[in-house]
Amino acid sequence: MQLECYKIYEVAPEIVPGRANRDWMDAFPDRQPYRCLPLSMANSTGWEILCPMDLTIHWTGGSGKSDLTFSTRGDPRAIASFADSHFQRGIVTFHTGHLFRTPPGWGLWSIGPPNFFKDGIAPLAGLTETDWLPFPFTMNWQMTRPGEVTFEQGEPFCFIVPMEHRKLEEIEPERKLLRSNPELQEEFHAWAQSRGNFNAKLEAGDEETIKARWQRHYMRGRSVTGDSAESHQTKRRLKPPKEV
Repeated sequence: MQLECYKIYEVAPEIVPGRANRDWMDAFPDRQPYRCLPLSMANSTGWEILCPMDLTIHWTGGSGKSDLTFSTRGDPRAIASFADSHFQRGIVTFHTGHLFRTPPGWGLWSIGPPNFFKDGIAPLAGLTETDWLPFPFTMNWQMTRPGEVTFEQGEPFCFIVPMEHRKLEEIEPERKLLRSNPELQEEFHAWAQSRGNFNAKLEAGDEETIKARWQRHYMRGRSVTGDSAESHQTKRRLKPPKEV
């Protein structure tokens, strides 16, 4: 499968594989959030589109186009090709600089970088049918309060994930009682007992438990009963776009 990224002009924002690290995760003692494998896997399951310049957004809180203005430490003439106030009402529209093309039935889920927080602004998600669209989509962020927000050069402003969205309509979710699956129920109870015992020992100050610090069943791709998951992954290695 190919994800075709057509640069509209010679110069366009850089696209890189999603990075697992986050500053707020690094700031924890012993980098504790990285014990949660779903977090770092989500962070790296997609491609980041990076800001080509630093951009400071100023919002008065008003709904008009003039209530949202931009500034940069670089050349201000470059701002218009990257960001504007198309929808007004404190919504910032970023231009990706690319026209994307995916195989039939596939689209692009465009979101803010997963588990990446910015005070005063929130990303708006979009799903675009890039298997036919002959023009680019934009990435939009909503200011959540009056004031200033800065995106630094090289900071991700958009995160794209290919999705076979037509297949979603073929999925038939089913809700069942856990006891209807005795084997899964047994594994769940084994996990619950193991987790309860571990937490009790941790609370009691058990030396070996404190040394272990946390249980690693999910990280190792193993159930408490010892079964291994063949499809388990601990890292995502996406390919960077190549120039053609």
